[in-house]
Order: sequence, then structure tokens, then C-alpha cells
Amino acid sequence: MLTLITVQDLVIVSRLELELGAGMTALTGETGAGKSILIDALGLALGDKADASLIRSGRERAEISVDVALADNPPARAWLAEQALDDGDECLIRRVLVRHGRARAYINGRAVSSAQLRALGELLVDIHGQHAHQSLLRPAAQRALLDGYAAHPSLTSAVAEHYRHYRALDQRWKTLTEARAEREERLELLRFQLDELDALELGEHELDALDAEQRRLANQGQLQATAAALVELLYEGEQSLRDHLGRASADLGGLSAIDPRLGETRELIDGATVQIEEAAANLRHYLDGLEMDPTRLGVVEQRIGRIHDLARKYRVAPEQLRAFATERRDELVRLEQADQSLEALAGEREQARAALLERAEALSVSRRKAARQLSETVTTTMQELGMGGGRFQVAVDPGAAETIGSQGLDRVAFLVSANPGQPLQPLAKVASGGELSRISLAIQVATAEVGGVPTLVFDEVDVGIGGGVAEIVGRLLRRLGENRQVLCVTHLAQVAAQAHRHLRVQKSARQDETFTQIDPLAAEQRIDEVARMLGGTEITATTRAHAAEMLRLGARE
Repeated sequence: MLTLITVQDLVIVSRLELELGAGMTALTGETGAGKSILIDALGLALGDKADASLIRSGRERAEISVDVALADNPPARAWLAEQALDDGDECLIRRVLVRHGRARAYINGRAVSSAQLRALGELLVDIHGQHAHQSLLRPAAQRALLDGYAAHPSLTSAVAEHYRHYRALDQRWKTLTEARAEREERLELLRFQLDELDALELGEHELDALDAEQRRLANQGQLQATAAALVELLYEGEQSLRDHLGRASADLGGLSAIDPRLGETRELIDGATVQIEEAAANLRHYLDGLEMDPTRLGVVEQRIGRIHDLARKYRVAPEQLRAFATERRDELVRLEQADQSLEALAGEREQARAALLERAEALSVSRRKAARQLSETVTTTMQELGMGGGRFQVAVDPGAAETIGSQGLDRVAFLVSANPGQPLQPLAKVASGGELSRISLAIQVATAEVGGVPTLVFDEVDVGIGGGVAEIVGRLLRRLGENRQVLCVTHLAQVAAQAHRHLRVQKSARQDETFTQIDPLAAEQRIDEVARMLGGTEITATTRAHAAEMLRLGARE
């Protein structure tokens, strides 16, 4: 609930600091004293559009601060935590208006947008009357109020959970379905590519072997001629190295008999002779193995060309063709399996949809039952509030299955006929602000135990009523104050006398400036204020006695 409101330089308020408590608080004062300024200040603090014209004349800025106790408001605590604005059980909201600049907003000292301010405000305060914060006019709020009145959280939670599950499956199914045509085209392309790649039958390391063979075949003449010349040089020629080494060995054999130290050199020459003979034998074997097929080079070069052509076609390096084929084959398997997955997903989706519709229908049944009860209760209260013959109806219209959402199938609307013979019409179209306020009051009283917003503000709910009806309005507001914080702007003594506490608004002029102040009233001051409301400018002892009696009776309610 609201605990403290501070206003600085707003319209005709210079400085105002107002403590608020639980229960019903009446706000009264002379016509034109500025009672609506407090409502305007609250609206600004809760995200209403800022207007520099609201800044007090001669000042450059105005500021509104609202302290809120959150101990009994889990939704607001949860919202603040989600926005990283949580600061325990207390919350401070500030709105600063600047004459030549943009308005600024703060929650617990951190700058926020006006949208965030409105979102939090809807969880804190509900203003009823001729002002913007009338949540009962929003279809979503009407549905939420009906659900709270019906007390079926397990049904709403089940529908929301099944809807999330169905939506996830539906999105996956749609994605796969929409991609099906593209997938078929892709499958056709992959099969064609794999047929072409498989027909190539490229072996592992085949390209390296082909490149080596192509080099040999292209240089076969050079290889053959050079190898034959080397055999001639090493072994078979008239002046071969083998013959020269043989003579050198024989000469050293004779000399080593004279000087044994030459024996080691002769052994080295004999070893070289053996190696030359082995090298010549290897070359003769190499020459015997050289292919003399003149068509083989063309076959090899054609094979290499085919490999390079496919590599260019698929824009990969020739050595990556096998990996490319493996990737395409894996993709083909995945896409072929996707059709099977789509069929399975379609069945799962239909099962989820059937389960969702079943729970949504159960929720609709519960809503229709609660709607009948709420309609009767609010209609009865309307008669007590001076709207004889008026009717209230909660319409629950099931939509088509295709329109189902996380809140179920139903469109919930609050319909009203304020006077006998008038047709029911949406609550938002009720012409009279006073009628709208009283209807809202009747709804709030009927749903007081289930409403989520802890602070209710009623702006002049007594317009157009008086006498006994005004007293009933006061009693209903006081009853609301037993469970919620209620702030009521009123002109009627019968309403003000029912309040748990009383605030008086006064306007004064000093040094050519107009000021408004709001003061809490003690017991005697309340008698004077209620007497003023009863008797006007001339307050007699009888009027004061009547006022005291009204306050005494109001306190007993």
C-alpha cells in the first residue's frame, strides 16, 4: 500500500508531504480547492503522460515521490525482481517534470521508462473515476478479475502450460512444413551430386598416386635414356667405373705386398666396386619395369582432369572431394529422416492441441459459472447504489478453436445497463463518470477478496447521488477498506463520515500566489469538516451534533 506521497511545485501545490495508512481515507474540501491534484499527482507517479503545464508557475521543475510498502504485494515484488529493481519490502517511485526538457522517472533510485512506470503502477494502484487508470475497462483485466473471482488458478495454470507446450510443437511443425518444398529440392540436388561423386569412385590417396604416375609417364623417355646411360657408365661400357675400379684394386694388391698400409684402401675400392655393381643391377631392374604403353599417359591425364573438373564444379579443392561427398551423404540422411520426424511431430502436435482444448473448455465452464454469480452480485449492489433497474452482466463468449491462447478460448466482457430499458453495452461505453465510478465500486466490493491491486482510488463516486444511497456508498467503501487501502475523493458528508481517516484540502492565497495544502484531521476537526459538508458556510450547533452522530455511527459500521 501507499505510505507516503510527496509533491513539490505541482500546479498550485508548493510543498506537500502526506502520510497514508490502511483502511478508507476520505479526501474532502471546498469545490475548486484542488482535491483532484492528489489524484493527478498519483497518476503522474504511476506513468501518466507528463505535461510541463502542470509545473507550478514560476518554477522550472516539479517532483512527485511515492513510498510504497510491498510486504503484501507479491506480484509487484516479482515484477521488480524481474526488472532488477527490487529493493526489499519498500519501493520509492519518483517522477520529475522539467519545464524545458523531458520528464524523468525513477524506481528505487534507478532511471526507468514511462512504460515501466505504468507496468508497476498497474500492480500498485487502481484509480476509478474520470481518470486514465481504470483497469476495469481493459478486457485483460476483466478476464483476470473473473478468474480471480472464480478461484480456479489450477485451471488457468494448466491452460497456460499446455498452450506453451502446444505453441512450441506448433512452431517446430510449421518450420518443418514450410521448409518441406525447399527440402525436397535439396534432396533432389543431393542425390544428383552423390550419384556423380559416387560414379567417380575416387579412392583414398588416389589423386597423389595419379599425380606421381603422370609425372613418370610424361618423363618416361628421359628416365629410360638416363638410366640406360648410367648402366653403361657404371658397369657395361668399355671404360666403365667397374673396370677402372677393378684395375685399381689389382694395382693396390701388388703394392700392398710391399706396404701393407695400402690394404685398407684396396678394401674400400673393392667395397665401392660391389656397390656400383648393385647400383647397376637396380638400374637394369628399373629399366625392365618401365611401362612402354603409349596410351597409359592419356588415361591418367583424363582421370586427373575428371577429378579437377568435379572439384571446380563443387568449388572445393580436389583433395577435399571425398570429405565433400561424406558431408553431402550425412545431410541427405538427415533430410530423409526429417520427413519421418515431421510425421511424428504432427501426431504429437495434435495430441497437445486436443489436451489444450480439453482444459480450455473446463476453464470456460468454470468461468461461465462464476460469471453468473458475479453478474447477480454486482447487479444487486447497483440497486443499492441508486441505480435501480440497472443490470450488470459478465459475458463469456468462447472463440473458435483457432483463436485459442494462453488464457484459453474465451472473450470476457463486462456489460452494463445503467438504467431500466437501456441495452447492455460494454463498461467502457458508460457515458456518466459517476455511474462508471459506482459500477466500478460495486464490482470491487463483489471481488474485494480476490482483487490483486492493494490500493483503490475512487474519484467522486458520489456524483449525482445523495441521502440513503450516499450512506450506502460510504459503507461499501469502508467495507472495501477492511481488506484494501481505499482513498476516496468525495463531496458528501455521508461518505466522508464512514472513513477510517480524513484529509482536508484547502486553498489559500498569499502574496499574489495560490496554494493548496492537505491536512489530516483530528476528531474535532472531522466534526467541523463534516458539519461544513452538511450545512455549508453557516455551521450551527445542530449541524455539528448531526456531524458528530454521523461519525459515531460510521465508526460502528
